Order: sequence, then C-alpha cells, then structure tokens
Amino acid sequence: ATAAYTDNILDEFTYYGMDYIKQKYKVDWQNPSDKDKVKPTQEIVNDIATEVCLNGMEQYEQFPTMMEDHFGGSQRAGVLAAACGLSTSIATGNSNAGLNAWYLCMLMHKEGWSRLGFFGYDLQDQCGSANSLAIVRRGAV
Repeated sequence: ATAAYTDNILDEFTYYGMDYIKQKYKVDWQNPSDKDKVKPTQEIVNDIATEVCLNGMEQYEQFPTMMEDHFGGSQRAGVLAAACGLSTSIATGNSNAGLNAWYLCMLMHKEGWSRLGFFGYDLQDQCGSANSLAIVRRGAV
C-alpha cells in the first residue's frame, strides 16, 4: 500500500501545531533542544491534540473542497491524527505522547463527525487508545 497524497493539507495542520507549541510552550521546533521539551503529561497531550484536531476539523468544514479532496473519512482522520501526533511528539520529545495524541484525535473526530470511514472500515483507526496511556517513567517495579 502507498500513502495517500494529502495536497499539503497535512503540512498545513502540522505547521499550525508547530506554531502553537512555539507560542504556548516556547518549543523551538526548528532548532530542537532538550531544554525546550515539555514534560509529557496527559494534560499536555490533551491540550496540543485538542487544539490541532479542532483547528483541522474547522478547516475541513470551512473549506468544503478540502473535504472533497480527502474523500473518505479514514483519510481525513489519518491526516488530523498525524498532525496531532507530530505536534505532540515534537513538543515533548516523547513518541508515546504522540501516540496518545493520535488516538485522542481519532476519538474527537469520531465524536464530532460520528464515524471515520466507510462500510465499517473505521475500527482500525480507533483501536489502541486504551493501551497507550503510560507515558511517564515509573522506574523498576
């Protein structure tokens, strides 16, 4: 399988996320540094993913040609979730926080627009959020 062409829409949503983390958290994504990273908490994941996902959903609704370009809910869901995951991972330096943002966006997308894909092929887009929540190191048990 090949990745779907996104017509720079994924880029736009991701750059929105980069602007958001730079403005709110002072993360210089163009010059990454450990001192700029935000602690990966669920509150941070919720904040960044919600902002990026809602912005993307508003863009799809404001510009119907974007929705036509990404025909099929699974493509829209994937683009939104990827932008959320990228923005959160870059802000925190934690890939698991990005995965949490991905799944949060999937759930927001489903709640906002009722479903993700056609013919019931949306299950694979939502699976996993219950298993991805451990983002803080707790040491040996």
